[in-house]
Amino acid sequence: MPRYPGISSEAFRHPLDLQAEQALRAVPGFDLFASKFVEYVYERPEFIYNMGNCIQVGPRQYANLHSIFREAIADLDVHSEPTLFVTQNPAANSYALGQERPFIIITSGALDLLTDEELRVVFAHELGHIKCGHTTLIQMALWAMNVVSRISDATLGIGGFVSSGLLYAFFEWRRKAELTSDRAALLVTDSLDDVLGTMMKLAGGSITRMHELSLTEFKRQAQSYQELDRENLNQIYKFMLYNGIGSRAMLSHPFPIERVHYIQQWASSEEYQKIKNGTYQHTNSGAVDTPPTSATSEAERLRQQIEDLQSQIDRLKRS
Repeated sequence: MPRYPGISSEAFRHPLDLQAEQALRAVPGFDLFASKFVEYVYERPEFIYNMGNCIQVGPRQYANLHSIFREAIADLDVHSEPTLFVTQNPAANSYALGQERPFIIITSGALDLLTDEELRVVFAHELGHIKCGHTTLIQMALWAMNVVSRISDATLGIGGFVSSGLLYAFFEWRRKAELTSDRAALLVTDSLDDVLGTMMKLAGGSITRMHELSLTEFKRQAQSYQELDRENLNQIYKFMLYNGIGSRAMLSHPFPIERVHYIQQWASSEEYQKIKNGTYQHTNSGAVDTPPTSATSEAERLRQQIEDLQSQIDRLKRS
């Protein structure tokens, strides 16, 4: 497998991820929310919970899984080494959290559904989140959702500043961050089919009917999905689906079919080929890169776009 010593996350970060994060940090209320998050929520309780309720992967516990995981860590040059946990859950899923002590959770359902190479895709994807410093913002986004859905306005004094605009910005950023981590998965595996095959299985794979799946048809479906944008009304429906207008909740991830489009584009790009050939931006730390904190003119434009979209959401809700 290819290795990228000293690679910076900026070498493969999707521009939409960067722009959405800068826009998120520029939203009024973000700094106050971040200060409350640091004050009341931190990663140690979550780590302790997983240590007590999941299986920690190691050289004598899921040994093959541990080997694949450590290879992906070395390939993407992530250190210090995150902890890997397996949780008992039939739904195929994974996620990364933590900054000082990062860790990755993968479900038993994912282990049953995916091959070793596809598990490498999943590990590299989650390591991409850690490499890019996404995990703190992911934790903040999860907390924001919890605040809105479960915690009363009086609790911790936070109800008043989790605005719909801030929540929208969190969701928008989370969706764009997935595009960056998909790139990390492609870099580590150097196999577009493995990445796309993993997406296909996670979208609707069946253990008992795996032989009936067709990656060619899945790619064709992705092309058909893009062609829906030829009609403006379909673009409006996509916007509404992503942002929870109607009976559905806001989506934290892009549709798998849409992710196919973005990663296929990057796989055929000159940028990807240069990185494969060893020409990429380096970082002195080699570990987790610090997310940018300054808002650029592009971030200001996206911030205004968020406000405009929020106004559209409010009008649609009223009507």
